[in-house]
Amino acid sequence: MSHVLFGAAYYHEYQPVPRLEQDLDLMAEAGFSVIRVGESVWSTWEPENGRFELDWLEPVLDGAHARDIAVILGTPTYAVPPWLARQYPEIAGERGSGRPIPWGARQEVDFTHPAFRFHADRVIRQVIGRYAGHPSVIGFQVDNEPGNELLHNHGVFQRFVDHLRHTYGSVENLNREWGLTYWSHRLSTWADLWLPDGNAQPQYELAWRRFQAELTSEFIAWQAGIVREYATPEQFVTTCIAYDRPAFDDSELTASLDITGANAYYVMQDGLTLPDTRMPTQAWTTDGTWAMYLSADRMYSSRQEPFLITETNASHIGFSWDSRPAYDGQWRQAAWAHVARGARMIGYWHWDTLHFGTETYWGGILPHNGVPGRTYRELARLGAEFRQAGDLLAGLTPDADIAVVLSVPSRWIMQKYPALSHPDGTGDERAYQGLVEPFYRGAFDAGLQVRLLHAGQLTFTAEEAVRQYPVLVAAGLYLTDDATLDWLRAYAEAGGHLVIGPRTGYADTEARARTDRMPARLADAAGVWYDEFSNLPAPIEVTAEPGTLDLPPGAAATRWIDGLQPDGATVLATYRHPHFGRWPAVTTRGHGRGRITHVGTVPNIALAEALLRWAAAGRATGWPALPASVTCTGATASDGRRLRFLHNWSWQPALVTAPADCRDALTGKHLPAGRDIELAAWDVRILAEEGTGQPA
Repeated sequence: MSHVLFGAAYYHEYQPVPRLEQDLDLMAEAGFSVIRVGESVWSTWEPENGRFELDWLEPVLDGAHARDIAVILGTPTYAVPPWLARQYPEIAGERGSGRPIPWGARQEVDFTHPAFRFHADRVIRQVIGRYAGHPSVIGFQVDNEPGNELLHNHGVFQRFVDHLRHTYGSVENLNREWGLTYWSHRLSTWADLWLPDGNAQPQYELAWRRFQAELTSEFIAWQAGIVREYATPEQFVTTCIAYDRPAFDDSELTASLDITGANAYYVMQDGLTLPDTRMPTQAWTTDGTWAMYLSADRMYSSRQEPFLITETNASHIGFSWDSRPAYDGQWRQAAWAHVARGARMIGYWHWDTLHFGTETYWGGILPHNGVPGRTYRELARLGAEFRQAGDLLAGLTPDADIAVVLSVPSRWIMQKYPALSHPDGTGDERAYQGLVEPFYRGAFDAGLQVRLLHAGQLTFTAEEAVRQYPVLVAAGLYLTDDATLDWLRAYAEAGGHLVIGPRTGYADTEARARTDRMPARLADAAGVWYDEFSNLPAPIEVTAEPGTLDLPPGAAATRWIDGLQPDGATVLATYRHPHFGRWPAVTTRGHGRGRITHVGTVPNIALAEALLRWAAAGRATGWPALPASVTCTGATASDGRRLRFLHNWSWQPALVTAPADCRDALTGKHLPAGRDIELAAWDVRILAEEGTGQPA
């Protein structure tokens, strides 16, 4: 893409009063370059079985093309029409064996069922075949937010049994690999395999979740294959990912796509304030500036490539009980933050606030009266900036000061068998995130930029990893194979600083607890081991050993403690507690040309920031000495120029001293080194450092 795309989802078919020309004129005036259409209205495309009405979209595409607005056309498979549900009740998805998902929302079907596939294939070919050649269409979105359900249908279960048979070969082998002697679960035949509804065995759960993810990946790849029969090589295929969905692995699902597309919803207003002492639980919306950056880095991680934001906040998001539209300036801040981390499109959901349906109070760019207001004016300002700087920023590569390893299978298994608990003692289904997110937050607060790497993406050499990521964090990496653990060890040997967090290396890829001293295959190199651990119902103060870490007041351990036993490692920090004080909180040891640091707890905000600042000392690429409300995000433009995105996440203006000669990418103004750069409340400045790459 030669420029960053800017636009919204547009559903003219939802309008109570036709206003196509007016809408498109407003979009053009606001600097829109793209709209997303067609993915939610199968019953409009095909009102009755086999009767297609396709012409209604043509005026939208023609009008967009006349205004140089490109189009992403969606396949309408995620919301089936009533006639299909009525005539083919067997396609209903089941959340439990024999318990159909009630119809009336969306994503209620078993998308593996042949009857559904027949009709989905037919409508995809009708829609894409009709419009793939339209000059406005630059790409396609297949389905929408896939992986919403864990399907329990009879046919799905039988395919699961076949999958296990092909994977393990025999019931004897499955009995051994899953440890089915336990609780008298040994199988005598494949017909003995029990339904997933009552399953309590971790090995079964993991296999079931992997299988469900494979079904979703196959479904998306199937649709992408159909679309590519009609698409030109210049047109891309994507989907719209909601990362909280249970039945997919994004690194596998996106393999059949040309580019990742995803949702980026975030809490606006005070949710974006810095400094921020909160550590809220994240959900389908992120809460906190750091979490919004985490969301963007998560999108980049899927393919280790730039991505499209197919949906993000137009105004207040969610439902009628939670209406918090952005403060002035926050739309600009969020959009440029996402671009800085690799977004090649900012697509708002959606153009018009709906007058009916579940999402009546999910705010669009235009309010219910259809008259452009504050949201439109703010986005029109942003659109002008995209026209000014979009070409410069389209090919940028985001900086990465450190890397954090991700494990989707570890998240799956901890959703049912969590390592962490809620304050009331019940299991925390977000235990995996609870182990990993504090380290990301610590890096963010320390002014570091993070690259998230799926464990399966650690395929380059350890030496190359050290060159790209001198610090690598592996926390919550509960399920992993020997090769990955050996790679982590080799990374430290090659000169990297490996930071190990709780639960890493504890189980193998079958969710079986390893027989090694923990952390498995890393204990000798780390110079520390443990065989005991404990949950923490309340935080415990952590203090640094003299001459080691610089810990601020309030540094504390939370939620978990590994009983670390040093065996050659240096103790950096300890717990102030009559029992847990016998064990160190943090140890470190040189290994080869690098170092391994073991953090035996979930660090609170203060401890996490101090640890990451120490681990990455001298490696941060951001500008130093920033006000507490200001972040500096770095990237490299395609022409080699160094870019800086300065954000002031506060009502109070701020000043930043430029350490290098810069040129403002939005105004063209020269800013000499040593000059104070003014940032207004909720402001963002985009600067190109002079003397790098081509002239600004």
